[in-house]
Amino acid sequence: MANATSATGVPSPLVGEGQGGGDGRTLPVGIPPTPNPSPQGGGEPPGVAVGDLAIARAHRIAAAVVDPEIPVLTLEDLGVLRGVERRRQSIIVKLTPTYTGCPATQAIRLAVEAALAEAGMANARVETVLSPPWSTDEITETGRRKLQEYGIAPPARGARARSLFADETVACPKCGSTATAKISEFGSTACKALWRCQACAEPFDYFKCL
Repeated sequence: MANATSATGVPSPLVGEGQGGGDGRTLPVGIPPTPNPSPQGGGEPPGVAVGDLAIARAHRIAAAVVDPEIPVLTLEDLGVLRGVERRRQSIIVKLTPTYTGCPATQAIRLAVEAALAEAGMANARVETVLSPPWSTDEITETGRRKLQEYGIAPPARGARARSLFADETVACPKCGSTATAKISEFGSTACKALWRCQACAEPFDYFKCL
């Protein structure tokens, strides 16, 4: 279509003509086209690679898996999730067992792999990391609060020194009294001892320092 000529003799665009917007839009002359929305449509922040987002997503999924023996604790609460990385075409989730021979280790591994596969990350796998070793000092403050609310006395801080040299004073998770006594070195699981409160007479598990 031919352009109309203004009174000054300079051609001017007719109505409906102008610069293309790149998506079929027609814009007036002098207004730059607006970039089209990202084809991903996920609202990802600029400068973040897709691989980084996949690693962060895998970390969130693995961190939310619960301990099969103490289902109020997540792997993040326990502090056994040591990191997530991409290795070639696979996502690697690194876990440290709470102690050698823990029967929950394999169950945790399978639960993490199942959670990742259910989220569409079939290329993810779990890798066991033994160094540095895990200790009960890795349990987060949130995890300790959850243990107490669940009726399990959380382990004291300074686990490595206390497990060898210190006499333990364990507060009852139900009434808070420190007038407690150990009944058995092993409670409902090998990582817990059975104690009884002399104030309220209730037995309870104590998560041993490891």
